[in-house]
Amino acid sequence: MKAKHVKRAFKYRFYPTDAQAAELSRTFGCVRKVYNMALAARTEAWALRRERINYNTTSAMLTAWKKTEELAYLNDVSSVPLQQALRHLQTAFTNFFLKRARYPRFKSRKRSRKSAEYTTSAFRFRHGKLTLAKMAEPLEIVWSRPLPEGAQPSTVTVSQDAADRWFVSLLVEDPGIRPLPDAEAAVGIDAGLNHLLTLSTGEKITNPRHERRDRKRLAKSQRELSRKARGNGSNRAKARRKVARIHARIADRRRDHLHKITTRLVRDNQTIVIEDLSVRNLLKNRNIARAISDAAWSDFRSMLEYKAQWYGREVIAVDRWFPSSKLCSNCGMLQDRMPLHMRTWTCGGCGTSHDRDENAAKNLLAAGLAVSACGAGVRPQRSTPGGQSAMKQEALRA
Repeated sequence: MKAKHVKRAFKYRFYPTDAQAAELSRTFGCVRKVYNMALAARTEAWALRRERINYNTTSAMLTAWKKTEELAYLNDVSSVPLQQALRHLQTAFTNFFLKRARYPRFKSRKRSRKSAEYTTSAFRFRHGKLTLAKMAEPLEIVWSRPLPEGAQPSTVTVSQDAADRWFVSLLVEDPGIRPLPDAEAAVGIDAGLNHLLTLSTGEKITNPRHERRDRKRLAKSQRELSRKARGNGSNRAKARRKVARIHARIADRRRDHLHKITTRLVRDNQTIVIEDLSVRNLLKNRNIARAISDAAWSDFRSMLEYKAQWYGREVIAVDRWFPSSKLCSNCGMLQDRMPLHMRTWTCGGCGTSHDRDENAAKNLLAAGLAVSACGAGVRPQRSTPGGQSAMKQEALRA
C-alpha cells in the first residue's frame, strides 16, 4: 500500500542553558509585541479609514519599527519568529472573515501561550542536534521517541508552559503514516459523564475523571497561592508554578488517555459515528461544566478526526438534535420524554429493555450508516410514522 506523506509534529521536552532561556524569553516578548502592534494597526486602519491591511503591509511596518530608537531591541532576536507572528495574525483574520473564529485578540504577557516559530532559514538540524538562530549551542533535547528516518523539520516551534517546562515541536513529513487495511467493523459512540464513552457494541469506557482525582491537591495549592501577596515576589511565583504543575499533570494524563482510546477505535473500525455535540453551549450549564471540561469531548473528536484522515477511516457526525436516547433501537418508536436520571427504560411498543447510553450509541450507528449509504438527513423524528426512515432501513439491513 502506498505511503501517504503527511505533515506531523513531534514534540519533545528540552532543558535550555541560562543563556538560551534568556534568548528565548526575549524572543517570546518580541513576538508578542509585534503581534499586538500589528493587530492594533490593522484594527485602527479599519476603524478610522475602512482600510484592510494585509500581511505585506504589516511586514513593511515591522521593518520601519526596527529602525526606530524605541523598538530597536527587535533587532536583537531572530527576525523569522517575528515574521511568523505576522503570518499567524493574517491566518487569524482569514478565519475571522470566513466566520470560523472570533476577532483576533491581543496577547497577554501572563495568560497567553509563550511560543516562537522558526522556519528552515532560522535553525540548523544535523546529526540529531538542533541549533536555533542567535544561539551558539544546540538545544539539550530529550529524544523520547525517534523522528522518522531521514526526516528534516520544515518548521520548529519552541514553547514554554505555565509550569516552566520547555518544549520543542518539529514539523516533519512522516512516510510511516499510511491507510490501514479496510475493516468491516463500524461503531457508534455516545459520549457521557458517568462513562466517558459507550459503544454500540455494548462496551463502556470508564471516565477517569483526572481533574477530580487531583482536586484536593489543586484546591490546597490554589489556597496557598491566594495567600501570597500579589506582585513579582519569589514566593508567589513558586506557588503559581505549583498550581501550574498540577494542572499540567491533569492535562497530560487526560491527553494520554484520549490518544490511546482514539488510536484503538480508528485501528479497529472502518466507520465511526459520533454525535455533533455543541460543547460550548453545554459548558454554560454551571452544574456540569466542570465535568464536561474534564471529559474533554472536543479533544476526543479532534483526535478521532485527524487520525481517521491519516489512516483512511470515516468519521460521521450525526446532528445534535437527533433523538438518539429517546428512540427505540429495536422498533423505532420515539418516547415522549427521557429525563437525565433515567438510565434504563422499556419501550412501550416492543417491550425491549434498553440501557440509555447503549441504545443511543446503536441509534447513532444506524443513523450514521444511513447517511453514509444514501445521504439521508439526520433530523429529529417528530412522530412515529407507519413506514420507517432511511436511517431505520439501513439499521435493519446492517
